[in-house]
Amino acid sequence: MPRISIIIRSYNESAHIQKLLTGIASQSVKDVEVILVDSGSTDRTVPIAESNGVRIVHIAKEEFSFGRALNRGCAVATGDVLVFASAHVYPLRTDWLEKLVQPFDDADITLAYGRQVGNSVTKFSEHQVFASWFPEVSVRRQNNSFCNNANCAIRRSAWEGQPYDEVLTGLEDLAWAKNMRQRGGQISYVADATIVHVHNETWNRVRSRYQREAIALSQIEPSIRFGFNDFVSLTTANILHDLVAARRHGKMVDELASVILFRFNQFWGTWKGYRSHGDLDAALRSKFYYPKTDVRTKAPLETGKPRVDGRTIQYDHP
Repeated sequence: MPRISIIIRSYNESAHIQKLLTGIASQSVKDVEVILVDSGSTDRTVPIAESNGVRIVHIAKEEFSFGRALNRGCAVATGDVLVFASAHVYPLRTDWLEKLVQPFDDADITLAYGRQVGNSVTKFSEHQVFASWFPEVSVRRQNNSFCNNANCAIRRSAWEGQPYDEVLTGLEDLAWAKNMRQRGGQISYVADATIVHVHNETWNRVRSRYQREAIALSQIEPSIRFGFNDFVSLTTANILHDLVAARRHGKMVDELASVILFRFNQFWGTWKGYRSHGDLDAALRSKFYYPKTDVRTKAPLETGKPRVDGRTIQYDHP
């Protein structure tokens, strides 16, 4: 088993981070270094992490980008394999880490990423997104550059040769993976390395997330275009797809408004991102990286230790 460093980016994640840290402590792999890169939290995120023995790295708000925060964490890490986890995810099994790093037995594997699922607060359409992007079947060697840093591992040696892009407004993971594949590196998808990714966003935050990712994608893949007709067609097609799925679950009436609002904001944000030139003024930077906290986005605080049943981790709150 290689030496593992887990790097977590955070900003005001006190409602979630204890759940991730207790999940890490429950892993079958014990000799793990945990690093929190915090970009100015004003809640109890940092004290909670410190009480769990986590090493803290601070990055100023005015310096923050997703890629720069990752690079700061990678620079102080001592592991041979660098694992990235969002502060609002948590593992479902005690062998999550073990499964996630297994592909590195193959010398050609540069990056491995695991499955993501939602929980009880996840919007219905986001469940459909997770199911599409993170299927139940693993892929030993993937034929494209898709990955996601919310649940991902890379070789430290690869990062040393190619740090993350510090300018992109998002999708720094995709840009890095594309670069690695061009150099001959391979990507592995590990369906058994599953985490729950908690997204309980307002509609404004959904729109902002897809807007900043579209700005980044237009720079990573300049040949891709997204016009108003694409907005209309993709919004319509995905609403219909989700409503069919909701009907199968007997939830079409209950989820109708949520489906329409999620898909509208997803693709409206994407369209706005493609119309942007990628320059961030102070207002847009704050909107993308430091949105105002909304009480509706908060989850119950996790208390106590999780219960382990075999390899399954059971938490106080779903």
